[in-house]
Amino acid sequence: MIEIPEHKELILFDGVCNLCDSSIQFIIKHDKHNTFLFTPLQSELSQSIIEQFGIDTQKIDSIILFRKNEGVFYKSTAALKIASKLKFPINILASFIILPKLIRDTVYDFIARNRYTWFGKKESCMIPTPELKAKFIE
Repeated sequence: MIEIPEHKELILFDGVCNLCDSSIQFIIKHDKHNTFLFTPLQSELSQSIIEQFGIDTQKIDSIILFRKNEGVFYKSTAALKIASKLKFPINILASFIILPKLIRDTVYDFIARNRYTWFGKKESCMIPTPELKAKFIE
């Protein structure tokens, strides 16, 4: 079992993706109840979650949300579940969950496929500032 503190949710993200890095910074800024912890997909913890839940990283190579008692969510479902926990008016985006998953994931996949081209890629994962270090798990 993956150990994270009670009432916390873990976001696994592509640590070398500029769009993902910006998204994590956005989530941190708007996390109204200090709900989220973060770990790059490249970490050992992420790899153990990926293995435990049998996630095919060839099909899912971007954001994954891990909830201790619910398991994992990915692609648009993860993004919308994360949005639901953020400050108003961002949390209104969660209403898009009513759209069929196929439509939501098609849009999500298009952005994910092009994220390096559009936003670039880093050589290594971001290193959190001392103030943010407690939000990241290796």
